[in-house]
Amino acid sequence: MDKPRYSLEGRVALITGASSGLGARFARLYAAAGAKVVIGARRAERIASLAAEIEAAGGQALAVSMDVTDEASIIAAFDAAEAKFGAPDVVVANAGIVEAGRSIDLPADAMRRVVDTNFNGVWLTAREGARRMIKAGSKETERGRIILTGSITADMTGQGDAAYAATKAGVVHLGRQFAREWARQGINVNTIQPGYIRTEIDGEWFDSEGGKAQIASWPRRRLTDISALDDPMLFFASDASRFVTGAHISIDDGQSLLSLIHI
Repeated sequence: MDKPRYSLEGRVALITGASSGLGARFARLYAAAGAKVVIGARRAERIASLAAEIEAAGGQALAVSMDVTDEASIIAAFDAAEAKFGAPDVVVANAGIVEAGRSIDLPADAMRRVVDTNFNGVWLTAREGARRMIKAGSKETERGRIILTGSITADMTGQGDAAYAATKAGVVHLGRQFAREWARQGINVNTIQPGYIRTEIDGEWFDSEGGKAQIASWPRRRLTDISALDDPMLFFASDASRFVTGAHISIDDGQSLLSLIHI
């Protein structure tokens, strides 16, 4: 990975959902920028491997088993992070799941899983992060940074992703609520809304006829490259974003300007 534009030297960053996809990318990115990274996820072997990779490249990393639907698990992960590196001053609430299906067909248990992970998990992670930051003196340093991973689906309508999109819409507003509540505590809260990016979760879909038709419906007829998130994620985590809180930004190559979702 190239040397990042923004420095995160001296920072401790905890990232959830970091065993693959966006979370793993953010962990590598922040480590390359000089942060000590805490990699949180349920898949222990994957996060251990990623931590070893980062350390082999000269970074500092800690893998922590973490289930964002379980408050005790979140608290334990923050305890481990604090014991190793000190209190995190950057928290990325990134863990999320998809349960596809039309609303009349989606089982109630599937809806609960989406809400528990995508909304409640963000709430619990950000709240515990804020508690630690305030205790560590964020009001005086003004260095607290919380970044929520939303989605462009928060501003769109489609067929088959109502549960996911609704939770992501909730995440955007939650970010603004948190930003207002914690503004005087030296904590900035911002949300990124990625467009459609190829990850291991949805790779098969974009290779299907339906996925190809979806890509063809976008103005630029292409997926967003994962690297497009790098600079915004670094900016929101760095000192450069001191005067930015309560913001949300869509990074989607214009996909949300026109989209037809086939399912």
